[in-house]
Amino acid sequence: MNPKETPRKNTNRNDSPGPVIALLVYGTLKRGFPNHDRFCRNAIEIQPATVWGRLYDLGAFPALEVPEESILAHGTADPLADAATQARFAAHVPPHAPNTRPAGDWDLIHGELITFPNPAQNLPPLDYLEGFRPDKASLYHRVLVQTHLASKLSYAWTYAMFDIPSGRRVWKGSW
Repeated sequence: MNPKETPRKNTNRNDSPGPVIALLVYGTLKRGFPNHDRFCRNAIEIQPATVWGRLYDLGAFPALEVPEESILAHGTADPLADAATQARFAAHVPPHAPNTRPAGDWDLIHGELITFPNPAQNLPPLDYLEGFRPDKASLYHRVLVQTHLASKLSYAWTYAMFDIPSGRRVWKGSW
């Protein structure tokens, strides 16, 4: 898919007065794609990022599968608790970490790390869009994973599928 170009956000996550939450997006929430303007207009920072996984083209949208061992936490119905979980991991980020491929047939998936200033306001509409229903059957699951920004390690939530329906695997790592 080729998105239309949209301007890059020039705000700073340190300007946010309260907790922030970061999501790694790899499909329709990326800049230039159909859901970005509607759901990501409140973003305070957007950066290119990568994660290890397998990407599938399901037609109108993609699906990401991540290695089970790379999941650090599962999303809950409490956006502020999830922001606190992410902050706890971020507090212990080593200054430089290698981007080591996990064992198995995994690809480097390219996406965008989008930081939001108000988890309680911004996360529920995204969870709804992605079909994430904590403690219920869900299309996607929101999971906390390690991401890489240039040479820096970060932690972000992403929407992953555990049972991938029939779809074409995207071998180039970008939908």
